[in-house]
Amino acid sequence: MKQRLLIIIGVLLAQLAHAGGTDWLKEAVIVRRADIMAKAEWAMQQQPVTVTASRCERSAGGLHDFYSEGDYWWPNPAHPDSPYIQKDGQTNPGNFVAHRQAMVRFSRVAGALAAAYVATGDKKYLAHALTHIRAWFVTPATRMTPHLLYAQAIKGRVTGRGIGIIDTVHFLEVAQALRIMEKAGAIPAADLAAVKEWFAAYLKWMTEHKYGIDEMNAANNHGTCWVMQVAAFAKFLNNTRWLNFCTERYKEVLLPRQMADNGSFPLELRRTKPYGYALFNLDAMATVCQILSSPGNDLWTYTETAGKSISKGIAYMYPYVKDKNTWPFAKDVMYWEEWPVAHPFLLFGAAAYNNKDYFTLWQRLEHDPQVEEVLRNLPVRNPEIWMVKL
Repeated sequence: MKQRLLIIIGVLLAQLAHAGGTDWLKEAVIVRRADIMAKAEWAMQQQPVTVTASRCERSAGGLHDFYSEGDYWWPNPAHPDSPYIQKDGQTNPGNFVAHRQAMVRFSRVAGALAAAYVATGDKKYLAHALTHIRAWFVTPATRMTPHLLYAQAIKGRVTGRGIGIIDTVHFLEVAQALRIMEKAGAIPAADLAAVKEWFAAYLKWMTEHKYGIDEMNAANNHGTCWVMQVAAFAKFLNNTRWLNFCTERYKEVLLPRQMADNGSFPLELRRTKPYGYALFNLDAMATVCQILSSPGNDLWTYTETAGKSISKGIAYMYPYVKDKNTWPFAKDVMYWEEWPVAHPFLLFGAAAYNNKDYFTLWQRLEHDPQVEEVLRNLPVRNPEIWMVKL
């Protein structure tokens, strides 16, 4: 009874904070304006590069098929031509990454241009984003096939895996940019229809193919990222069926099965890169809340029966982001020094709970990381575009 009363009090306090008067989107744009405009200037100079610009001879797919290789799989030194062996947490620099790099670049361009439009209202940024959108999803010569049959392949073992679906987290900000473009009337009807057809086909594939079902059922950050992607793509498509599914998945699976009572993520903490994975999963879960929350169903104030909530998850990680030296677990086997950066859960949390401390920390952290590992694990780089009312 006492625990239930504490939960109710916690929810009420969160709701009161949630009703705070600060315009956090406006505040975010003000403090990051110089960074937003610098990234937009870079993005305006970029021309499209899609999966058709490069191909790996190890791929079982064709020119238009996305291909990537399992990051932690290496040649066997005893038998170089035998199947690859795993070294968890240690990225093989010899893997084919050109398609992922192209997708990350596309995400950075689309997100930067959408953020510049949010900051200025100038549609020239959206007009340039359209050239990249067309190349990836519309133009026959350069478009990507809407599936991930050949992602996260392992030489000598598999031509692709469900785990590879995590690679398309870099379409998140593309999908959000498309929502902004649609609202602004900055995408012609024919292009919009073609792009929605592409995303509808990909959504169908990742919710029906065995790889997609495997990823949905993944117990750790992969399961979170499946929900995050489906939610973002369904939002663009106005697909209420999958939006409702993702909301229930968050409440019934992600939160209760992944979070411990103290707000941590035990499945991430047991990895060889516990700090980076804990940050990544919290970013993803917070983004799920940002995408799916509505006045009538606010995931930011939702608390499941055991008292677990996204607010508890943010509160748990906040001290370790503020001072990484207090981290009580092992250092990450690779890229320990590169974290943390300006994680979206901090800005989303600041807005959700009217928390200035979260905002101040987000403001002072690195907003333009260049290390590839960080870019790979930071699909939401422009959280402002997710705070626009559409």
